[in-house]
Amino acid sequence: MVNFDYQNPTRIIFGKDTENEVGKLAAEYGKKVLLHYGGGSIKKTGLHDRVLSSLKAAGLEVVELSGVKPNPRLSLVREGIEICREQQIDLILAVGGGSVIDSAKAIGVGADYDGDVWDFYTGKAEPQGSTLVATILTIPAAGSESSQGSVITNEDGGLKRPCNSLYMYPVFSILNPELAFTLPEYQIACGTADILAHLIERYFTNVKNVELTDRLLEGAMRNILHHAPRLLHDSKNYDTWAEVMWTGTVAHNNMLDTGRIGDWGSHDIEHELSGMFDIAHGAGLAIIIPAWMKYVHQHDVHRFVQFATMVLSAEMDFNEPEKTAMEGIYRLEAHFKRMGMATRLSEVNILEDAYEAMADKGTDGDTRTIGNFMKLDKTALVEIFRLAE
Repeated sequence: MVNFDYQNPTRIIFGKDTENEVGKLAAEYGKKVLLHYGGGSIKKTGLHDRVLSSLKAAGLEVVELSGVKPNPRLSLVREGIEICREQQIDLILAVGGGSVIDSAKAIGVGADYDGDVWDFYTGKAEPQGSTLVATILTIPAAGSESSQGSVITNEDGGLKRPCNSLYMYPVFSILNPELAFTLPEYQIACGTADILAHLIERYFTNVKNVELTDRLLEGAMRNILHHAPRLLHDSKNYDTWAEVMWTGTVAHNNMLDTGRIGDWGSHDIEHELSGMFDIAHGAGLAIIIPAWMKYVHQHDVHRFVQFATMVLSAEMDFNEPEKTAMEGIYRLEAHFKRMGMATRLSEVNILEDAYEAMADKGTDGDTRTIGNFMKLDKTALVEIFRLAE
């Protein structure tokens, strides 16, 4: 186990009708709120009206900025930064899923910076402060409601890049599982794939003697594998959504990182898919993760055997451990298929002529490697794309 320094300052308010408390909670941080959200879904469900009523009942002035898209765009972030500066916003309230929350975080750190916010996503600068951010989660998936990360897409070049900073933790996040009842099946599948991916990225580590977090990660993965298919048959089951929503938060609040170094290669690879082709992040991960596993599993067959037996209930073959490792990968792939997800690039119309460009962008022209479990260069990325075709 490696040394670690763990903190998570985000306050979680979990349960039924908790969105109605947002005005009282937000009033602790100022008088002027930027309400940030996506399209019309929160208006159709009545959530927009409830949030607005709560904020105004608490005496808060509200400015609105809608229009967040999946793979949130840098152009809208820049628009939000200008609003924060001109309107002297005290708190940015993100109402939505990971895309809305990531956009809000980018606006927050950008409003506190004299340069271009994209500097943070290219590593040219680090945030030194932020307009405060709070969230009301509607799509369990990204875990951004209590993480220090944000991912933004720059339309100029189709570049999708992450930024991590302690200044990006929301001050509070409201989690009401009822708000996910109206999600369509495809969003359920993508969201639960994203949660599972966050756990997998942490699970595959070269650090030894991390048995506590191994067991916690295995339990969380089994929880998603058990509950995700249930939502396709009963999307209004509060108890099932509560399990999925809380697992999604715990999967990405850094508690399960403690003492270990995760991989994150699959996420970096997927960013090239969604950056260039604008597919859903979870959809891309369902394609890339099994292919990544097939490419790297021989690096540590024992860990893949552990994954197969402890998470996917594969039977141990003591004579051929690689057979057990591969069985785990096939079972994971089968889970994604049961959820209605594509598991091949060709199924989402990403063809071989794009592999080289994606691999080049993912490794900055083959000048860097990605991933920690096994370092991957441009050639490795192309091979993973071929395994996924």
